[in-house]
Amino acid sequence: MAKTKTEKITGIEEQIRQLENQRKKLIQQEKEQERKDRTKRLCKRMGLFESILPDTIPLSDEQFKSFLEKTVANDFGRRTLEKYTAQNIATTTPEPTGAAAQDNGTPAATPPQTAQGRDTGKDTDEGESARVSG
Repeated sequence: MAKTKTEKITGIEEQIRQLENQRKKLIQQEKEQERKDRTKRLCKRMGLFESILPDTIPLSDEQFKSFLEKTVANDFGRRTLEKYTAQNIATTTPEPTGAAAQDNGTPAATPPQTAQGRDTGKDTDEGESARVSG
């Protein structure tokens, strides 16, 4: 039995509604996954932060914000962040082919050692770490 044009249009409109609902559902799942990933990242990073600097745990939110502004959100912290961001961009950029790929002149990044000899992942410039305490 052949469908009329009206029946075909109705069928196509139903398919469009179903596909639109599928699209909305996928977008909702994607947003939910992004929220879960962000929550996991925040918990992991703050856990790491508190394990390295346990003295920050009893600080109020305002004190903690002030601490971050004075120790991290300064010129040294921004330069360090820019350097790590540039390194991440460089590692995700595809390697050029040919002679240029053999020697890009970029040394491998190695985190400095602390006075105790353990790697903290913190980067320091000449004399900058001494100024952070103020």
